[in-house]
Amino acid sequence: MSAALPATLLTLAATVALGAAPAARASDGRVSTAFTLPGAKVFPEGIAADPRTHTVYVGSYTDGTIYRARPGRTTAEVFLPAGTDGRHTANGLRVDARGRLWVIDSTAGVSVYDQATGARLAHFEVADPAKPFFVNDLAVTPDGTAYLTDSVRAVVYRVTPDELAAGSGPLRPAYDLSGHLTPAPAGGFSLNGITTDRAGRYLLTVDMTAGDLFRIDLGTGAISRVALDAGRAGGPGDGPGGRLVHADGLDLAPDGTLRVALNTVNTLASWRLSADGTRARLTRTVTDPSLQIPTTLVHTPGRTLVVRSQFDKTGGPMPPGTGTPTAFTVASVRGF
Repeated sequence: MSAALPATLLTLAATVALGAAPAARASDGRVSTAFTLPGAKVFPEGIAADPRTHTVYVGSYTDGTIYRARPGRTTAEVFLPAGTDGRHTANGLRVDARGRLWVIDSTAGVSVYDQATGARLAHFEVADPAKPFFVNDLAVTPDGTAYLTDSVRAVVYRVTPDELAAGSGPLRPAYDLSGHLTPAPAGGFSLNGITTDRAGRYLLTVDMTAGDLFRIDLGTGAISRVALDAGRAGGPGDGPGGRLVHADGLDLAPDGTLRVALNTVNTLASWRLSADGTRARLTRTVTDPSLQIPTTLVHTPGRTLVVRSQFDKTGGPMPPGTGTPTAFTVASVRGF
């Protein structure tokens, strides 16, 4: 699948670079550094945390390295080296309820790993790879079913527990959202982040170009647009009606708080969901240039960890990058 990588990099650049970012508010001290990622060309994209061990995993978009940050450490270590199992990228990451680490390679599909040994337990590749695709992010429901977004095909793939037990197979669409989406510009992305509610009743996924949030009912298969209310708390990245333009990673907490990373505007947004997930009200935004193009986030006790991608720097996947990247790090945002 290596031949597909240059095209997907260009697609990512075209999407992330949409529009000029508004002037950002200076840091107010809430944003600090949680840990450093070793390497000169990491350009991280995905993050996952194991709630049982508090271990955090981060993936490199440029070479597929998986880093592991142990509790209390200020520097992460390499868990899976670049190119492991033929992996080119590492964007969507997730630790499931049984402690297995899911890793998306946007150019191929998804692999599942044992955290203790690093052994690959299962692998699934996109069916019909001759057509353009970009596997982006994933969520795992309580019953162990994984759902993955495709930012080019505008579909959500599904991997069932039975398929996982079999160890391999094709990624096939479970939901097609193309008829629900605002047409993206040529070369642009649509679906990006995805998350699930605590009970596994529905999925939420975002169209980062149009700024719409969609709810997929896992019982009926119904797809609907979530009603977004920005109120007076609107901030960078919110279009008419509080839309989630530039939205990337999503994290839904058990209390109904939906946290969103908005990449090129260096903003984090917090939304309060209704009990049934059909409506959301914007409650807070944090905008800070030190977020350095945040692609995704994960909420942990007392803080939110945010990936600082630096995608806009020289060597990153947003051509033409400008400026030299600083040390690659994951941010800690207290009280968010």
